[in-house]
Amino acid sequence: MIVMQIKEAAMFIQGSVEEMVGTYNLKRLFVFRSAVIASELAAIGLAVYGLAVELPLLFMLSVIGVYALFNLYVWMRLRKNASASANEFFLQLVIDVLALAALLYFAGGSSNPFVSLFLLPLVIVAATLPKRYVWGMAAVTLGFYTLLMVINVPLTPEMAGHNHGGHAGHTTTAAADDFSLHVLGMWFSFLLAVGLILFFVVSMAEALRQRNQKLAEAREKHLRDEHMVSLGTLAAGAAHELGTPLATMAVLTKEMEQEYQQQPELVEQIEILRSQVDRCKTILGQISASAGQMRAESGHSEDVKHYLQHCLSRWNELHPKTSISVSLEGIDPPPVIVVDETLNQAIINVLNNAAEASPERIELNAVWTQAELGIEVRDFGAGLSPAALGEIGKPFFTTKKDGHGLGFYLAQEVVRRLGGDVQVTNHKDGGACVSISLPLQKLLAE
Repeated sequence: MIVMQIKEAAMFIQGSVEEMVGTYNLKRLFVFRSAVIASELAAIGLAVYGLAVELPLLFMLSVIGVYALFNLYVWMRLRKNASASANEFFLQLVIDVLALAALLYFAGGSSNPFVSLFLLPLVIVAATLPKRYVWGMAAVTLGFYTLLMVINVPLTPEMAGHNHGGHAGHTTTAAADDFSLHVLGMWFSFLLAVGLILFFVVSMAEALRQRNQKLAEAREKHLRDEHMVSLGTLAAGAAHELGTPLATMAVLTKEMEQEYQQQPELVEQIEILRSQVDRCKTILGQISASAGQMRAESGHSEDVKHYLQHCLSRWNELHPKTSISVSLEGIDPPPVIVVDETLNQAIINVLNNAAEASPERIELNAVWTQAELGIEVRDFGAGLSPAALGEIGKPFFTTKKDGHGLGFYLAQEVVRRLGGDVQVTNHKDGGACVSISLPLQKLLAE
């Protein structure tokens, strides 16, 4: 259940407004467009039959018919639960502006009182899309508004006198001149409204988007923390349950070692088995003692170089047959840190994965400064597929036949808890490469 919630939170972040406009926004746009079509038909009916205004009905109804067919297409997409990219959502709103401009062209152009409807698509873009789309929509709406000032089908003689240079000094009547000033004033009013939307609405919408993004990230972090606590509890329980059988195995191996002293080869194998049992008991003891802690209880401190050498020494005990090329470089003397047992295990997990991918040899390169530690672990295996690169680091994802998908996930979460980051790529010369970037602020000895 927790894993599903983590996936949902990650999908919410990935589906942010920068990349994806959800089905909900498409539904709202469909309803908005339907209301606009109904309003346009009502306005035309009122103008023709109520106010006796002569309009080119054939052309205007043709525009509305094509507009309605487009809206029907959107409705069919909604039935399939389709989402639209930000680019598609923006283009749909541009089509809305184009349809409105076509209708206004046949109904007096910029002198039509409904010209203010150009602001609606701009407000929608400002509230739902990033800033670059808002600037684009502002240019589109302002451009159509300006074009309709000089190119339109006039409704009255005063409008006819205004067209084609009416406000440039060529009108012959005071009424036409006043009308031109009125239309020009409407244009400046529209320009002011566009400026206010760009400044205020865009800023508020951007702040809301950033808040939602932070809330989603906080939710995902909370779910990850819950998951880590659950895994820590399970690990501690498993350590307790496994203690008894391991103790029994330790006793039996000791007895077998004494019983078969006359067979050196068998005794050697029993000693290896006993050392592995002791190793398991040590690991389980560490889990029981320090599960969920950020720092080792002992407060043991050592410099970064010796810390890494000790970590590599522990790993070599587990993989004596794997050759590892090590490069440790940085300032001298190295910064002194408080040993974190969970970080030890995280590095060992990464090295284990590399050794399983290429058992013959692996590489570890570490570079440190006073403030940061960088570790790069490379294997010489087949590398990772693009699909695996996209999924690695998620809980229970594994490329191994008998893997559990937790080792790398836990290592990644330990590094993130300490303020660091983990990146996985394919090396240009073959194999996979894991890069760990770790700020030392939380680990520096005081």
